[in-house]
Amino acid sequence: MAANSTHEKYKSDGSLPGHLLEWVDARFPATALWRDHLSEYYAPKNFNFWYFFGSLALLVLVIQIVTGIFLVMHFKPDASLNANGVPVAFASVEYIMRDVPWGWLIRYLHSTGASAFFIVVYLHMFRGLLYGSYRKPRELIWLFGIGIFLALMAEAFFGYLLPWGQMSFWGAQVIVNLFSAIPLIGPDLSIWIRGDFVVGDATLNRFFSFHVIAVPLVLVGLVAAHVLALHEVGSNNPDGVEIKKHKDTNGIPLDGIPFHPYYTVKDIVGVIVFLMAFSAVLFFAPEGGGYFLEYNNFYPADPLKTPPHIAPVWYFTPYYSILRAVVWNFFGLDAKFWGVVGMGAAVLIFAFLPWLDRSPVKSIRYRGPIFKTLLSIFVVVFLVLGYFGTQPPSKAGEIISQLCSLYYFGFFLTMPWWSRMDKFKPEPDRVTMK
Repeated sequence: MAANSTHEKYKSDGSLPGHLLEWVDARFPATALWRDHLSEYYAPKNFNFWYFFGSLALLVLVIQIVTGIFLVMHFKPDASLNANGVPVAFASVEYIMRDVPWGWLIRYLHSTGASAFFIVVYLHMFRGLLYGSYRKPRELIWLFGIGIFLALMAEAFFGYLLPWGQMSFWGAQVIVNLFSAIPLIGPDLSIWIRGDFVVGDATLNRFFSFHVIAVPLVLVGLVAAHVLALHEVGSNNPDGVEIKKHKDTNGIPLDGIPFHPYYTVKDIVGVIVFLMAFSAVLFFAPEGGGYFLEYNNFYPADPLKTPPHIAPVWYFTPYYSILRAVVWNFFGLDAKFWGVVGMGAAVLIFAFLPWLDRSPVKSIRYRGPIFKTLLSIFVVVFLVLGYFGTQPPSKAGEIISQLCSLYYFGFFLTMPWWSRMDKFKPEPDRVTMK
């Protein structure tokens, strides 16, 4: 089919649905969108297992939005105490769990979905590291992806306070207090974020507004930009080969196949496997052993009773470990400030990958032993940091977290040198079907 066929309008086949589609297409680019992003969007023919996670992230986003809408119908963001002496917000969550028909399922879909979202996003980002999906010409796709990751972290943080349980309350207290370490503006900034001198009703209401309205709008916009940028330059593949280099006389990539029906059908397989695993957790272990829903959060928030150990949810713990690893004062600024800087830098440094990686090849298939070894150690370090972020402070944990933090930043900051020193194999001219 000719490359310019995507601009053609739909012609009715004489049926009523055909006339309706022709009427819509004359006023809205329905068929053009279908062709550009599905039926005539040509993706590399050698996608493998790692390419499931982008579509799975989109699926979980839909699950979170839909379940969130139903939860908002019954949730009350009110920190005041009801007649039984229980915070209204906490009581409304209990009402959803116990009295709303299928409310327990909706709530567990949402809470388990939050962890599932981070799992698939982390695996999606890891695939980008494996195959160099952040390299030219996909730098902007990667930056939009980092924006999605930051918005997702903000969404999770704001939503974490809403159940108004013990860990929700004290976790928010600790995280918001971190901003007070910023010189000059820190104390005022913390009060502004809380809306009060302590975490209270004002904090709950503004976090509810951000979680339900503001951040989801940003998140959906970034996802749309991410997909549009991807379809503009084309998808990467396990070989790191640009399929647009070789086209037939109609302008169709020789190494590409239409996304629909080939990859839409293939993604259904990934969706089914994912939903099986997701359902197993949802119905048999929705708390995830205390990692998805902390046991302290089943008790209502009590400002007068501090939990013995306060830690963020598992998907924040690697960065929390980096924050706690900093115990030294520099340039007259205390360790708390530098810990906050380290935690923020640990997330933002991913955005610089397109310019830090100087390797002549993209994919791990054609990189040498240095990249494979250092990336493997990085994954282990990330998991170790995540583990110690869930544990109470200890001297051994502090030392291990400091060593892991040094490696974490060293991996990125030394990348311009070791990525050029590494041995590599020449990339093939066409994609392979390994």
